[in-house]
This record gives sequence, structure tokens and C-alpha cells, in this order.
Amino acid sequence: MAATLEAPVAAPVEETFVPTPENPICLTARAATEVRDILEQQGNPEGIRLRIYVAGGGCSGLQYGMALDENVDEGDAFFPAYVQHGDLVEDTWTNLRFETEPSFGVVVDPMSLKYIFGSVVDYVTTPMGGGFKVENPNAVKACGCGSSFSTEEDAGTVTGGCGSCCSA
Repeated sequence: MAATLEAPVAAPVEETFVPTPENPICLTARAATEVRDILEQQGNPEGIRLRIYVAGGGCSGLQYGMALDENVDEGDAFFPAYVQHGDLVEDTWTNLRFETEPSFGVVVDPMSLKYIFGSVVDYVTTPMGGGFKVENPNAVKACGCGSSFSTEEDAGTVTGGCGSCCSA
């Protein structure tokens, strides 16, 4: 039987998510739980952060990436994980509150930050499996499977599909 890791008590931050340089990205409680579970499976290594990044590629021009990383490079933004809690009822969040996650932080490189500032990272489970999904307010076009996106400045330059979704 696996040991259960109790999440440390988190302090409430505020009632609404307003992205700031100190808290540019938010995770849902499901996403934070998934990251904590992965860290627990790896023996809870010290100094590990969730790196969220954007890279060129994907059928919409840019694609999201996430990795556990112990490095913070020069110019990286490092901040506490900001976690959204609440109830999702018919696609509407109620009883919303936000807390900082004490067990891991988030790091984002400067190029990626301009594309994903204000995003909410969720973890979703489908019949095909589970994965992280990014709700990005800067995306004007997104891949049907949610793995890639484009912004206002490059929306008209990329066409095609990734083969795993219905984008055309």
C-alpha cells in the first residue's frame, strides 16, 4: 500500500485570479494534485519546480510544454504555484478561491511568459488518458486537442492539423 502524502496547509491569497509578474499563471487544484502525485512518485526531490514553456511547433504554430526542473536559468521567472480551488458546475466556477502551493514552485522562461501570461493550467482525464491542458487568454486559435495554439500576431500564418484532432 502506497503512503499518502498530506498536502501542506496553504494560505489563502485572494478571491480572483488577476495575473501579475509575481503570479502570472494559475493551476487548478486538479493540476496541482497531479504535480504533487508525480513528485511523490519520484520521492519528493528537493528544489524541483514545474517548468511551463512554449516552443515552436504543433499544428497551430506554438505548443505547450511542461517538465519538472531543478534549474532556474538567468532571466527565468520563478514564482510560487498559484492554485485555483472551487466547484465547477455546468462549465461555471463557483466558490472560487486561490491559494499558494507550498510544495513546489513554477518557473517560466521570458519568451514563453509573454505567450502564456494569464493562463490557467488544468489536468483533464478523458477515455484516452489524462494530461495537462492550458486555458490561454492570449490564444486566438487553438488545436482541437489543446496541445498547440497561435496568438494574434501569427494566427493567419499557420494552417494544417496535427493528426490527433479535427483541426484543418
